[in-house]
Amino acid sequence: MILRLSTAAERGAVAVIAALCAAFLAFFGIRDALATHFAAQETLSGFSRAVRLEPSDAENWFSLGRYWQYNFESPDLDRAVAAYHRSLSLDPISADTWLDLGAAYEALGDLPRARDAFANAKRVYPLSAQVAWSYGNFLLRQGELNASFPEIRRAVAGDPRRGAEAFSRCMRVDPDIDKILAQVIPPSRDVYLDIIQGLADEGQTADALRVWDRLAALHPQLQLRRVNSLVEALRHRQLIPDASRVWQQAASFSGFADSLQPAGSVVWDGGFESGETGFSYSWTFSPNAHGVQIRQDCQEKHSGSCSLRISFGGQSDLNFLDVCHIVPVQPAAAYSFSAWVHTRDLSTDQGVHFVLSGSQAAPLVTSDVRGSIDWQQIRADWTAPPGAQEAQICLARLPSDQPDNKIRGTLWVDDVALVPLTPGTPKP
Repeated sequence: MILRLSTAAERGAVAVIAALCAAFLAFFGIRDALATHFAAQETLSGFSRAVRLEPSDAENWFSLGRYWQYNFESPDLDRAVAAYHRSLSLDPISADTWLDLGAAYEALGDLPRARDAFANAKRVYPLSAQVAWSYGNFLLRQGELNASFPEIRRAVAGDPRRGAEAFSRCMRVDPDIDKILAQVIPPSRDVYLDIIQGLADEGQTADALRVWDRLAALHPQLQLRRVNSLVEALRHRQLIPDASRVWQQAASFSGFADSLQPAGSVVWDGGFESGETGFSYSWTFSPNAHGVQIRQDCQEKHSGSCSLRISFGGQSDLNFLDVCHIVPVQPAAAYSFSAWVHTRDLSTDQGVHFVLSGSQAAPLVTSDVRGSIDWQQIRADWTAPPGAQEAQICLARLPSDQPDNKIRGTLWVDDVALVPLTPGTPKP
């Protein structure tokens, strides 16, 4: 509809009304903008100005309350409580405000009002992980474990990143690990792994193993790197059988169940199939160091899908000791070592060999390989020293005593194995 104004007076009246409306809207818009500006300063002066400019904005009162509660220089919990109540009178379904009000009452020692505030937060937002976490921890601090544990469990289920902290807090008030795992911690891979990491870092290997056994019962898919800290903690405490067991289970869960070949070998991934390196019971090497390039090679191999290629660039007369593997062994047990090697133009009077060592005993050193040879198996028998629980297998090359005898060429290694021998057992 088109409004037709026939007289100048009518047109003037409409113009005045429009100007008043515009001024009214501009006033409130400017006031709101100023309140937002002052609140953004996050100072007492700014929050105070914001509530004076916009006294009907619950968020401004909430921010002022948080300032009084969490200001380290001059906190004032009574003023914080008053600001929170003003905020809740404007927005009674703000879970955040109820939570901070509960925390303020608890700090003042008014536990009944604190409980009511936390309960109200749960009432207005029952699905919130943050609400369950705050309420559950309040109950935990009051010693009400039967009420606390379900709340904390809901918080961890909603936000698994809280798992390790939830475990730690609950263990401090009730050190029954089985109870905590059953009642507080959901059966979640990531939650269990975070707890295991924390326990391993603190050297609490017995508890870490119990959590690991619960995780292993789930047969989870995982990455080896998530378990390496536990394996290292167990090795540090000389709990080698446990370390080896955890590693083998983790390797299976990581999709590498067949990486112990041949059967009985204690060398994990002797065929260099996994591509995993740098962990407790895997191969470790420096891919590029001292003119040597070390790579997985899936074109040239003795069996399976890949081998390991070591290329010497002829830049120096190397004292080389790399491509190493820690393996668990039985003290004083006899083993058969074997590996397949292939060389191309490996020119040096000092070839490359394997060194197998354990404890303080003299190492086993295999014969050198050099020149160009097709795939050939190296074999040797070795007996672990009486006190040894682990052995190390490394590739090595000693410096030459000939002038300017720099090592050049390529070596491939595949199917490395260390198999325990019993009387009458045929060698692999």
